[in-house]
Amino acid sequence: MIRSMTGFARSETDTPQGQLLWELRSVNHRYLEAQIRLPEGFRAIEPDARALLGRGIRRGKVDATLSLRARAERQLHATLNPELARELIGHARTLATAIGEAAPLDPLDLLRWPGVLQEQETPLDHLHPLALEGLERAVTGLAATRRREGERIHEMLETRCAEILLRVAAVRTRLPQVLQAIRDKLAERVRSLVASIDTDRLEQELVLIAQKLDVAEELDRLQGHVAEFRSALTRTDEAAGRRLDFLLQEFNREANTLASKSADGETTRHAVDIKVLIEQMREQVQNIE
Repeated sequence: MIRSMTGFARSETDTPQGQLLWELRSVNHRYLEAQIRLPEGFRAIEPDARALLGRGIRRGKVDATLSLRARAERQLHATLNPELARELIGHARTLATAIGEAAPLDPLDLLRWPGVLQEQETPLDHLHPLALEGLERAVTGLAATRRREGERIHEMLETRCAEILLRVAAVRTRLPQVLQAIRDKLAERVRSLVASIDTDRLEQELVLIAQKLDVAEELDRLQGHVAEFRSALTRTDEAAGRRLDFLLQEFNREANTLASKSADGETTRHAVDIKVLIEQMREQVQNIE
């Protein structure tokens, strides 16, 4: 079953340090391109995260973002750097003496100076397995979203295939009548221009002209392409998007030939309708994995 390349998923994991949140967004792309954003302390999981994304997704541009939302009640563990504090105090007193002002030194201003308070970083290595488990759940959710969107696209493409076959059948049913009308019209025109007619030669020329205007082969190939297209929609062994796109190029080639060989207004209308349907299908196929 085909899958869309567009989707969104998220997963949340509660930990003592806070909530691990993955958000995945994907859009169509020629290949698999993954952009992974990780907070400090989680850089080491990037290779495993890329491998995990590659196992669950074949094509598409994927933005994967991990964030750690710290708990509000988490206490700040920080230590004072006394040497830096004493040095800053000494500089402040020297400056106050030099400018002749004795403004009091605010301890809070001193604590805001970079490096005076040093927060103790809590190692996050023990959260790495939980982060990867959360990513795996998010990838599963993204694949499910893309699969559901793929089912909707599948239904639309099946409908368009059926409509193309209806128009092919209409042209095929009308084909003998069209060819006979062409023969009669050309024969009448020749008779009006030439007094003496070589009947055998005229018949040969009419056969050649009828062959050039006969679209039976194009109709057969269109039917064959529709059958192959439907088969590709149900294949699960490979990404179907590229194959479907190639088949639509073949669809379009036959539709163009059908339109160029048409000698009948009704046939031309059906050929134009087929080209419109093909273009609608192409827009959707661009988003198939």
